[in-house]
Amino acid sequence: MKAAIYTQYGPPEVIELVEREIPRTFEKDVLIKVMASTVNRTDAGFRSAEYFVSRFWTGLFKPKYQILGCEYAGEIVATGAKVKNYKVGDRVVGFDDKKMGGHAEYLVVNENSTMGIMPSNFSYIEAAPLLEGAHYALINIRASKVSGGQHALVYGATGAIGSAAVQLLKFFGIKVTAVCNTKNVELVKSLGADVVIDYQTEDFTKTSQSFEFIFDAVGKSSFRQCKPLLSEKGIYISTELGKNGANVFYALFAPFLGSKKVLFPIPSIYQADIDFLLRLAENGLFKPVLDRKFKLDDIVDAYNYVESGQKVGNVVLEIR
Repeated sequence: MKAAIYTQYGPPEVIELVEREIPRTFEKDVLIKVMASTVNRTDAGFRSAEYFVSRFWTGLFKPKYQILGCEYAGEIVATGAKVKNYKVGDRVVGFDDKKMGGHAEYLVVNENSTMGIMPSNFSYIEAAPLLEGAHYALINIRASKVSGGQHALVYGATGAIGSAAVQLLKFFGIKVTAVCNTKNVELVKSLGADVVIDYQTEDFTKTSQSFEFIFDAVGKSSFRQCKPLLSEKGIYISTELGKNGANVFYALFAPFLGSKKVLFPIPSIYQADIDFLLRLAENGLFKPVLDRKFKLDDIVDAYNYVESGQKVGNVVLEIR
């Protein structure tokens, strides 16, 4: 099979295409013919190891698992003798940010891994980006404890995480103010945002609205900048560590910093989250924003594009 691998940390050019044997299945495994994957911030972060702490999961000196790709959509073509939950021919979508493996033509996973049956109204291309951005958004929304009728601000509402956050917040009955650039105002409105602020023409910090939850989905704001916009017990969450790791510091000392707090939830994913997101998609209540497709052969170009800061929503890797 064809696979994109990396044997050292570094820029996109460390990725190379090689031929590998199709992985074998054991009793509780399924073999998936991967049809589509994505190139996303998770993949790029593990590949570059820009944050050294990521190496404690991926390998201190070199990658433990050489095939990236935490999201995948494909068809089950073989099952182990004791598999009960899936059968050959099932179309599945899954997420694995530990062993990865989606950037290859075949993938073996345990049947109890975080995956599920693909929504019937989705193509493989549409289904591949269902879980990475959405599950990060879901984790942070839940951590904030924001509830129906309250106000949330999403900064960076056009990325994979931000565009998912807008849709999920609206599902939970939250009033959403979204911040994006001029060319994407109409897109963000179509996601359900109640108010859209164009940061190229307006300073979002000048809004008179206060928020129970401010979510920086791109890591380009700061708690100090956003604190005046928070309600008395408002929560600020960013997807990045912040300058000099400030967000981690603020989160650790939150009990001593007053009623307005920074949280830094540790990412985790459970089967219940997968089931919830796939159910929303099946019912037309959530759909990932697609930017562009790249062939597996062009994976280095895909990484360069993702890291250019230009992408809107998700970048899909067409495996077949």
